[in-house]
Amino acid sequence: MMISGLSPLAPSSAAGAQPATAAAQSGNVSFEEALGSVIGSALGTLQAGETAAIQGIQGAASPMKVVESVMDAQRSLQTVLAIRDKIVSAWQEVSHMAI
Repeated sequence: MMISGLSPLAPSSAAGAQPATAAAQSGNVSFEEALGSVIGSALGTLQAGETAAIQGIQGAASPMKVVESVMDAQRSLQTVLAIRDKIVSAWQEVSHMAI
């Protein structure tokens, strides 16, 4: 399964963006930072999908916008679940290793 829609790990240099840390500038991004970035992006996408769905029910958003937002939210949720499954699998593998 291909994972699509992940944001780049390094912060963008768009106007108004927060300055990059020294670790991100040198290309050394920790696992914690990368995972936090992916989860933060997924949460934002899920919230946007929820907001669009509510606006669609109220008649303030077009059905096309609602469908696109909900599909983006679904893709983000599937990505987070796939990451969670890999982490659980890795933890089980480590816990079964002989010492």
